[in-house]
Amino acid sequence: MRSVRVRILAILAVLVIAGVVAWQLLPSGEAKTDAITVGTSDEVTALDPAGAYDAGSWAIYSNLYQSLLTFRSGAILPEPDAAESCGFVGQKLQTYQCRLRDDLTFSNGRKITADDVKYSFDRMLRIKADVGPAALFPNLDSVVTEDRLITFNLSAKDATFPQKLATGAGAIVDSTEYPEDALRPGNQVDGSGPYVLKSYQPGVSAELVPNPKYRGALKKTGVAVDVRYYKGSEELLAAWNSGEVDVTHRQLPPERLAELNLGDPDLRVTEADSAEIRNIIFNVREGSPFASRKVRQAVAALIDRGPLVGDVYKGTVEPLYSLIPQGYIGHSTPFFDSYPSPDPERAARLLQEAGVRTPVPVEFAYRDDDAYTKETAELRRQLEKDGLFKVSVKAVEWTEYQKGYAAGEYDAYTVGWLPDFPDSDTFSQPLVGTGNVLHSGYSSKAMDRLIAATQEFSDRSRTSSDFKDLQKLVGEDVPLLPLWQKKDYVIATSDVSGSQYLSDGTGLWRLWELGWI
Repeated sequence: MRSVRVRILAILAVLVIAGVVAWQLLPSGEAKTDAITVGTSDEVTALDPAGAYDAGSWAIYSNLYQSLLTFRSGAILPEPDAAESCGFVGQKLQTYQCRLRDDLTFSNGRKITADDVKYSFDRMLRIKADVGPAALFPNLDSVVTEDRLITFNLSAKDATFPQKLATGAGAIVDSTEYPEDALRPGNQVDGSGPYVLKSYQPGVSAELVPNPKYRGALKKTGVAVDVRYYKGSEELLAAWNSGEVDVTHRQLPPERLAELNLGDPDLRVTEADSAEIRNIIFNVREGSPFASRKVRQAVAALIDRGPLVGDVYKGTVEPLYSLIPQGYIGHSTPFFDSYPSPDPERAARLLQEAGVRTPVPVEFAYRDDDAYTKETAELRRQLEKDGLFKVSVKAVEWTEYQKGYAAGEYDAYTVGWLPDFPDSDTFSQPLVGTGNVLHSGYSSKAMDRLIAATQEFSDRSRTSSDFKDLQKLVGEDVPLLPLWQKKDYVIATSDVSGSQYLSDGTGLWRLWELGWI
């Protein structure tokens, strides 16, 4: 009897275990309905898409607003979103047409018309905010509408125009709510993206809820998301360690990123190659110490990227020797070719040829953040150690920082850059073209001709030689100095799904991919 009893108990134990496992695999009936909290140290410059051209702002635009086109994760070419269809007319690449969907409404319930699309572009170009995206469309002559047909007339060929339409610069706004010649005041948003802005506290939080009125390329609109904004990487780390956020993206401190265990069962870590880059930007206006090309070349001859990569960023970045990063058409290494290693003697000779007295006094500004403080300290050390430069550093809050460099207040400053779309053009025209968004004052007819040449071909492989020539000219003129190319990290708790799709290294933030497990 004892053996029978043991067998019965064993069978019951197996059944109990099987039941527990089955219960764990089945929905509990108490699925999480809380908002997923996403933490970032990026900032939002403006909720009005005519007023910002930065990573933090565009990340949220991609969720609140809709453009005619959009990118799927990892795609090279955009697809229709607010549009039914889009395409160039003829072979000249100077006329682009889209037909607007007929079932679109803004989150306030008003039907979207082609005139709203025209209005959005016209006002963005008219306002031409210092830190806005108007510089992305230097060749846009006019926008014409007829019923649901929208025609963009360009003054020159631009094969990348569809990609530009798919960015935050192409966000469609309600013409009855957004002023014609000024940015919209307050914290209200009337868009047609997959989310609606429920509440917003500048620099603190943005509460997003799914938009039931959304119609477009997406098949789902995700769950509620609360975005929390932190003043620096250390604050973000503290929030992560305390369990205040479920997902982090841009940026935990390099020390924390370097020690991440990709196999940690309690975390979902996505580490991916990225085209995020960082440059020293030189103010080349008259009166600046960097108005002289030889002075800029002297800095290029001094900078050693090794300590930045190893000591400051703990191997989470790679040295960059070109305007266009690895993985993009035309990538080359002109700065390595011309400045393979630090050469103080060459730098001294260049400064002597420039006719300047040493040490050259320089005001070097940077965005106030813990990681960038360490970076700037290292750059200052390198520039001063041979007695050729005397550097005063200035840490500035992000919004004021943008205004400062737009006004030409700093001699040199560092700016990170994420691609707007997956094409090398996103690193050329906005960064080194005349009227560039970095406000460096740099203008070169030769550079503008090369940029125009790269925009003439729909077959982008045909642009490689022009992009290489363009980068060679950047290496000679040195309007900016490439420092590094960064990997992209998204870290989430184990009960969050979809975090691997949140970012693909561009400015798009796919919050709708997030969910609870």
